[in-house]
Amino acid sequence: MAHEHQERYSELVLERLRNELVLSDGDIFNNDYEGDPTAGIVKIPVRDTEVQVSDYDKANGIPPTNGSTAYVDMPITKDKAVNEIIDDYDAEAVPDDLVADRLDSAGYSLAATVDSDGASTLLAGATVMNVAALSSANIYSTVVSIRTAMSKAKIPNDGRRYMLCTPDIIALFLTCPEFVRSTALGDQTVENGFVGKIAGFKVKEYNDETANLAMIAGHPRFATRVKAWKKPVKIQDLSGSGKYIGASAVQGRFIYDHKVLRSVAIRAVYSPGSLTASLAAATGASSTGKTIVTVTAGNTGTTYAYKLNPTKRATFGETSSDYNGTSLTSGTTKIEVSAGDVIEVVNLSDSAVVAVTYLTVAAADIGV
Repeated sequence: MAHEHQERYSELVLERLRNELVLSDGDIFNNDYEGDPTAGIVKIPVRDTEVQVSDYDKANGIPPTNGSTAYVDMPITKDKAVNEIIDDYDAEAVPDDLVADRLDSAGYSLAATVDSDGASTLLAGATVMNVAALSSANIYSTVVSIRTAMSKAKIPNDGRRYMLCTPDIIALFLTCPEFVRSTALGDQTVENGFVGKIAGFKVKEYNDETANLAMIAGHPRFATRVKAWKKPVKIQDLSGSGKYIGASAVQGRFIYDHKVLRSVAIRAVYSPGSLTASLAAATGASSTGKTIVTVTAGNTGTTYAYKLNPTKRATFGETSSDYNGTSLTSGTTKIEVSAGDVIEVVNLSDSAVVAVTYLTVAAADIGV
């Protein structure tokens, strides 16, 4: 019975999580992988070239070719836990409605965390496009330029391209005659949370306050999400803890991670702009396991700070004290990292955030 409860409780949390995710599975991320996430690593397919097509010889046929689908390792680094005490109830006596309420809340909270981490991965793995201040006069031409860039990069235009837009950008779309509202696109589009379509992109509102970020455009084929229960949700009696009397807790561990497979397939669009920075392996004394960030463009001052794997991304105008990052000297500061980490770098002017960029650490960026 306890095992049945764990499966039912875990599925209830996952159902709420699926309903709350803005960066939803199938629309923003694919779930193509092999292996067991609870083992700490899975393999994800990366097709470098398409299937070869040859002229057919009626007399001799054609020789077979080998597929070029390769698999890369994807470590699962995000491990989140729920452990909320329910006072005055032993595990067997917790009312169903109270359990449902706590599970509902857990699903909502997990969705917010997974979405935030997923967006950080997209931003760090994307090709950055800096554009002028957007208005009703140039919003459509800007979207067309994004469409053109993705088409030239051979990203499929199969109806699955998406565009995550801030509320301000959505407001501009609503005044744009080229924008097709979701009511004209069918029930499926509405059910998945998209508000319309423009220049071949399905449009979804993403209420994100990342400094200067206007939109994220992409295709789900080129970004992967893996998620699973490390320890399924259960109601744990705390009577034997020696500390809690007549209490129980909702407990569970949830693991997940994200990976961008092709940078040109994801476009992070900033208006009026972002920082441009690069990573290089640290050298010299005390460099093992460390990287160096060098800012090359986009700054309006010379003061920088950073966060490693930020849980909340920097917003425009946020004060340096509220941001509470670590001071960074471009080209000098050595940061201890692991492959796959995301580094957020902000430019501060008059002690306020004015620009930001995101970088994904590769093994080659780490000193040995």
